[in-house]
Amino acid sequence: MADLTPLLAFRWSPRAFDPTATLPPADAASLLEAARWAPSAGNRQPWRFALGHRDDETYKRILVNLPAAEQRWARHAAALLLGAHLTAEPAGPAEPAGDAEPAGDAEPAGDADGGAGAGTQGHAAGPAHSAGVGGGHGPAAAGPAGRAAYDLGQAVAHLTVQATALGLYVRQLAAFDAAGLAADLELPAGIRPLVVAAVGRLGDPFSLPEELLRQETGLRRRRPLAELLLR
Repeated sequence: MADLTPLLAFRWSPRAFDPTATLPPADAASLLEAARWAPSAGNRQPWRFALGHRDDETYKRILVNLPAAEQRWARHAAALLLGAHLTAEPAGPAEPAGDAEPAGDAEPAGDADGGAGAGTQGHAAGPAHSAGVGGGHGPAAAGPAGRAAYDLGQAVAHLTVQATALGLYVRQLAAFDAAGLAADLELPAGIRPLVVAAVGRLGDPFSLPEELLRQETGLRRRRPLAELLLR
């Protein structure tokens, strides 16, 4: 296997979280800052987050909308994070005012910053820019919501790497009551919940039910790289 940076090699998604650990404000800010600087098509940054700390109201509202089987372990996480995205293009310019990019990372004019629209000259209207790669496939062809979901995924991925740097662990869940969560958190129209992430310190795997313990302590496996390459 090719060498990986330790931040990627040691990243994994446990279910056993330390029920006594908390997420300090500085660590929470660091995680969200990592997400904020993720690549984004046209620098639109269409992701939105709701962060709940254990036992606060946001945490409780997120937890209750998870499947009962997932609540068994997720309730021990120090924080629960909802990742959502815009379903339409954000209003205003593609380059919103705000913090400047770190030196050397400035976005070339007209190009997406490695996000969903890379190589499509931003989001200019017209058939040449709406078809995406492969004659109508990919996030660009899926419209604003598809591009936004892709960018949200990149933001959460950046967050997980930053978590590893802080000695934290993240497990993501796609199965939850999205409509119930949107209602309970009073999300504005045009915001679509897509992922919930449990964040915390590593706990005792033997605190898990037997069927989850086997998964928690088993070997991590991935498909061979040759199986993932199309050509």
